[in-house]
Amino acid sequence: MNRRRRKKLSHRLVSAASIGDTAVVDALLRAGAPAETTDAEGTTPLYAAAVHGAADTVRRLLAAGASPDTESGHGTEGTPLCGAACWGHTETVRALLAHGADPDLREDHGTGRSPLDWAASGPHPGTTALLLAAGARPARLGQGWAG
Repeated sequence: MNRRRRKKLSHRLVSAASIGDTAVVDALLRAGAPAETTDAEGTTPLYAAAVHGAADTVRRLLAAGASPDTESGHGTEGTPLCGAACWGHTETVRALLAHGADPDLREDHGTGRSPLDWAASGPHPGTTALLLAAGARPARLGQGWAG
């Protein structure tokens, strides 16, 4: 596949993932769009789906080979698990964890907030409990939330 076509498919995949359009996501993956890709802004399809709580789309992208821990954006986004936890998308968090997402992986190349930090500051008690059950370690006890 030539570079121009790949770029176009990647852009369309991120757009479809961000609105949870699983039919279009499936069609683009069949057409050769790589699940592990970015658009021009560095957004991954998995992050776009996760931050919007599109759990079915997240599952399809993971099954197609998207890595659950790839950081998205050029310093303005983060990991799919952080994006889902930030908004309390429990079913999406569950799907990411089931596919091996690291519950302790911090954004900003390991220097930012963890999924648990995001969920607890939401507040999203269901998501917080799910992350703790998955082994997330509360690194900031005493700093705004009780784990």
